[in-house]
Amino acid sequence: MAKGSVDLVEQVDRHFDSSNQAWLLGAGISFDAGLPLMAGLTAQVRSLSQGQPHQGLIDAVVDELPASAHIEHVLSQLGDYSAIAARVATNSVAIGGRDYSLNDLQHAHEAVTNAIAETIRWGYVAANGEVPALVGSRGSSLTKVEHHSAFVRAIFEKRHAGLWDRRRPIHFFTTNYDTLLEDALSLGKYSHWDGFHGGAVAYRSHKYGASPKFEGMRAAVVKLHGSIDWVLGEEGSVWRVRDADTYPAHRGRVLIHPQSTKYVSTQKDPFAAQFDIFRRVLDGPDELVLGVVGYSFGDDHVNEELDRALSAPGGKITLIAFCRENDALPACLRTWLASRHGDSVFVLTEKAIHWGGREPAHVKVQGEHGWWTFRGVTSFLQNGGHSHE
Repeated sequence: MAKGSVDLVEQVDRHFDSSNQAWLLGAGISFDAGLPLMAGLTAQVRSLSQGQPHQGLIDAVVDELPASAHIEHVLSQLGDYSAIAARVATNSVAIGGRDYSLNDLQHAHEAVTNAIAETIRWGYVAANGEVPALVGSRGSSLTKVEHHSAFVRAIFEKRHAGLWDRRRPIHFFTTNYDTLLEDALSLGKYSHWDGFHGGAVAYRSHKYGASPKFEGMRAAVVKLHGSIDWVLGEEGSVWRVRDADTYPAHRGRVLIHPQSTKYVSTQKDPFAAQFDIFRRVLDGPDELVLGVVGYSFGDDHVNEELDRALSAPGGKITLIAFCRENDALPACLRTWLASRHGDSVFVLTEKAIHWGGREPAHVKVQGEHGWWTFRGVTSFLQNGGHSHE
C-alpha cells in the first residue's frame, strides 16, 4: 500500500479526535441489531395491512408512486391527500378511481405509523432465499443493543476518554425511529439531552428557535424523523411514553415523513425544531467534523442542509462519510467531492477512500474494506483504519 494511502487513513483517523464532533446516523446502523432497512420495513408494513380496512387505500397509494418508493413516501402521500380532503367541500379525494374520506385517510395514516412502530420496537429480519422472515413480538424481541453500545463506548472511552469536561457534547443526528442509540447511551451512563423533560413519561420541552440546554451533557440525540416512543397529545403537545401507557391522551404516533408540512416552523412542530438544531450545529462558528454512517443519502431535506453547509462561504465543516459504493457513489457525494469544497469531503467505502477531486486512494484490489459498516466504523474509531487491511 502506498505511503500516501496510509497518511490519508491517519488523516481521517485524526479528525475524530476533534473536540467539536457530530454524527449523522441512518437505518444501516440498526440492521445488525435486528431492525429492517427501508425496503424490508415497507414490505412488512404492507404485509400487516393485508385484510385490514385500510388495505385498499394503501394499495391504491402505492400503485401511483414510483417503484422505488418506500413507506415514508406512502405516509407523505397520505398526508398530502389529507390536507386536500380537509380543504374541499366533500372532505374526500379520489385515489385509484375510488373516493376516500378524510377519516379514511387519517385512519390509514395512523394504522401505518403504528405498524412501523410495532415492527421497529420488536424487530424484523426479512426473508433471505429459503430462510423465512423473522418477526419479533412482545416477549420475543429480536432487537439487540450491543453494536450501538460498542459504538458509543468507542467514542466516549477511546476518543474522549478523560476529556469530556473540556469538550462539547457530541451531537447524534439520526433518521431512525428506534431507541437503540438512547438506550446505549443510558446503559453506558453517558448523560444526554433529547429535547424532553421528565422520567419514563416525559414532555417535549424544547421549542423551535430556542437554544438547547446542553450544560453538563456528554451527548445530544436529535431524532430528525421522530421516534417510536413519541406521541402527539392534545393541543399539539409531544410526549415520550412507554409502550403500554394509555396516558396521556394522544392522537396517533408521531413519525416524520417527506411531505410539505414538515417545513412548517411552529413551536408545535417538533421536526422543525429538530432540523433547526441540525442547521445550527452545521452553521456553527468553529470547525466541525461530521461523521456519517448507515445513511444512504436518500433524504432530500437532510441532503439540502448538508449541501448548504458545505457550500457556505467560510464553511468549517469536514464531512466523513462511511458508505457502500457498489457501482457508484450517491449522486450528492459525487457532486460534493468534485466541488470547490471537495477537500472537506472524505468518503470511505468498501472499495477505496475518495477525497475531493483526486483519484481514489487505498484502493482494495481484492475483497472489501470493512470500515463502511457500523461495526467497521466502531473498529475504526477504536483502532484506526489499519485494522481493515
